[in-house]
Order: sequence, then C-alpha cells, then structure tokens
Amino acid sequence: MEREAGKQPDHRVIMVLQVASVAGIWAFVLSIAVWILHLLHLSHRLHDVPSASVAISIVAIPVFLTGAAVLTYVFVGLRRGRSAAGPDRVEGKGR
Repeated sequence: MEREAGKQPDHRVIMVLQVASVAGIWAFVLSIAVWILHLLHLSHRLHDVPSASVAISIVAIPVFLTGAAVLTYVFVGLRRGRSAAGPDRVEGKGR
C-alpha cells in the first residue's frame, strides 16, 4: 500500500520495530548476565579470588534486569493505552 508524502507510516511496521527493540534489549541484557555468570564460574574454576567478579555481578545483573523490565513495562503500558483508545487517538484526548 502506497502512502502519500506527509502521511504517518503503517502502524504494523512501527509495532514490529518496537517489538524487535524490546526483544533486542532482552537479548542484550540476558547475554550480559550469562557472560558475567560465566566469568564467576571461570574465576571459581581457576581458583582465583572472585571478589571483583562477585561485586560486579551483584550490582550489574540486577541493574540490567531492572532496566530491561522497566522498559518492557513502559512498552506494554503504552501499547495497552493505544489499543484501548484506538490507533488514531491517545487515551484521554479527543472525542
């Protein structure tokens, strides 16, 4: 379907891009968590003092998981508001 200049892009394309960005955020966060846990395991296997690895993992993993969860919560909340109000209206605006 062709769009005229000045018209808004297709809502399905925007939805796909938004879902892809949320999936990308989770892939990034989970890969960081797995990498940090691997470093902890490697530190233990090499009989290294794991103090730095433990300190980093105690702070980094919850921070990244919380950030991804908040972004997902906002995305889902915005999608719910959009679908309840319709595609061309924002909740509480217009009649």
